[in-house]
Amino acid sequence: MDRAETLAWLRRISGDLATATIKRLEDSLPWYAEMPPARRSAVGLVAQAGITSFIQWFDDPDSTPWIAADIFAAAPRELLRSVSLQQTLQLIRVTVEVTEERVAGKDDRLREAILLYSREVAFAAADVYARAAEARGLWDARLEALVVDSILTGEADEELPSRIAALGWHGHGEVAVIVGTTPPQFDVDQLRRTARKLGVDVLIGVQGSRLVLVVGRAEPASRAEDLPAELPFADIASQLEPGFGSGYLVLGPTVPALVDAGQSARAALAGFAVARAWRHAPRPVEADDLLPERALAGDPLAKLTLVERIYRPLQAHSTDLVATLWSYLDNGRSLEATARELFVHPNTVRYRLKRVSEVIGWDATGPREALILQTALVLGSLGTDATRRRGGAPRRRA
Repeated sequence: MDRAETLAWLRRISGDLATATIKRLEDSLPWYAEMPPARRSAVGLVAQAGITSFIQWFDDPDSTPWIAADIFAAAPRELLRSVSLQQTLQLIRVTVEVTEERVAGKDDRLREAILLYSREVAFAAADVYARAAEARGLWDARLEALVVDSILTGEADEELPSRIAALGWHGHGEVAVIVGTTPPQFDVDQLRRTARKLGVDVLIGVQGSRLVLVVGRAEPASRAEDLPAELPFADIASQLEPGFGSGYLVLGPTVPALVDAGQSARAALAGFAVARAWRHAPRPVEADDLLPERALAGDPLAKLTLVERIYRPLQAHSTDLVATLWSYLDNGRSLEATARELFVHPNTVRYRLKRVSEVIGWDATGPREALILQTALVLGSLGTDATRRRGGAPRRRA
């Protein structure tokens, strides 16, 4: 059979080939049988387009790059999203098998042409899916940047949960925000791999020289098997630290859920802005360890945190603790000088300082924590005086 006769024969049986291919797809591919009718019809169009384009290519082999790409032009856009590359290759394999069986023994040149053409179609399929994946990656990056920006600015709206879900967020429960510098050669994939190994999911935002990570604990199914119990966020930040550039790295406080991440973000950003004021700040440093610097810079959240977590609990527990702490800090953290001022034994001062540490969690005997406590006492006393002036009883006229 010469080439012209073979070509005419192929055109006569093209309809039968398409029908046999659809029947084989139904019998051999479970995912095809489970598809909605509209999508099965779309897959059938792709198979028919493949057979038709093969006949055209057999007539003119120089048209391979164009015809192979045109096969997938018949597929609606939603089909590319619902059919994976693996399933597409299965579709190609079934179509080639049916065609080979039908033309077996007809012409060796035809069989070789089928094999060559199927290779071209497979490469064309890979190219289509690669371009779709690239476009999806760019869209995800823009969406992720938008989500992180919304968290940083506190402008969360009703669409934020759906945007986060679209990014495939696997986080649940507690969340913390880390703020640092962007490295010159930023490897985002390596940072995500490290996060997965630590059992957390991350949202990444690059804002010029500033790199922001929203870190959430991953669902148990996505956690690495060799991980211990949930790591503290301070340990997680230390493990993620190599992914940041040089400079300060600030960890915001832990919040109960992603919708509250704005609170952690505000604290982390405020800490990052003043971290240089602490000469020996560790890396990473917690935003709450920078409360004095943040308060001096005018951060209202830091002022409120110092008063609510230090001054008021001490005042509510015992005025003796407040007086002892004031005296101890004013006397240069000297036990003897404090005891003389308060007319008590030094052991009493030691006991009260221990009670201070038990009540609020900060130890006044350390120089850094002493600064935090003294700032809290100053802010608390100013607030108390202001409250007394505003809410106190009116003075009587003479």
